[in-house]
Amino acid sequence: MLQWLRRSFVAGFFIAVPVVVSVAAFIWMFRLIDGWTAHLWVRLLGRDVPPGLGIVTTAAVLLLIGALARNVFGRRILQTTEYYLLRVPLFRTVYSPVKQLIVAFSPDNESGFKRVALVAHPSGGQMLGFLTKEFTLDRGTGPEEMVAVYVPTNHLYLGDVVVLPRDRVSFPDLTVEQGIRVFLTGGMALPPQMKTDRG
Repeated sequence: MLQWLRRSFVAGFFIAVPVVVSVAAFIWMFRLIDGWTAHLWVRLLGRDVPPGLGIVTTAAVLLLIGALARNVFGRRILQTTEYYLLRVPLFRTVYSPVKQLIVAFSPDNESGFKRVALVAHPSGGQMLGFLTKEFTLDRGTGPEEMVAVYVPTNHLYLGDVVVLPRDRVSFPDLTVEQGIRVFLTGGMALPPQMKTDRG
């Protein structure tokens, strides 16, 4: 009976904690964004606004910025704004690394992670990483197809860039999101079976 109770408690703990943490994080973000934006509406309208209007407003602003970024005129405005903001030392120190990290996970950006990749490790095993660039290299014997693979070594934020011929890299059937989850869980999120290709 005690063994059953212990196993049930541990199983319940590991199921409940991720759910509780996720819900708490969502509620905290909702209150933060909604509260901050709602204050602007209160000042503009002079009265209280219903809960959730701040989230709707934030989503609308993000959509507007995204629409601007997808056309030539809007892109120029955003680039000019970014140029001047990057001249502020403190802002530049925070903004640049955060943007690089976010861009890496964006599938629409050419400098982001393209695919999950497997490369050989000197020990004889395999290293999991992310394809970041495909290019050609000419060392005097003609162009070679090369790839750059980013191999995280510390929770995605730090890692090594491995450059090697494309035919020495294989690509497992994992999405970039699944690959990120594998690193964040220390490999526990790896599926029981994977297929690879040289594509």
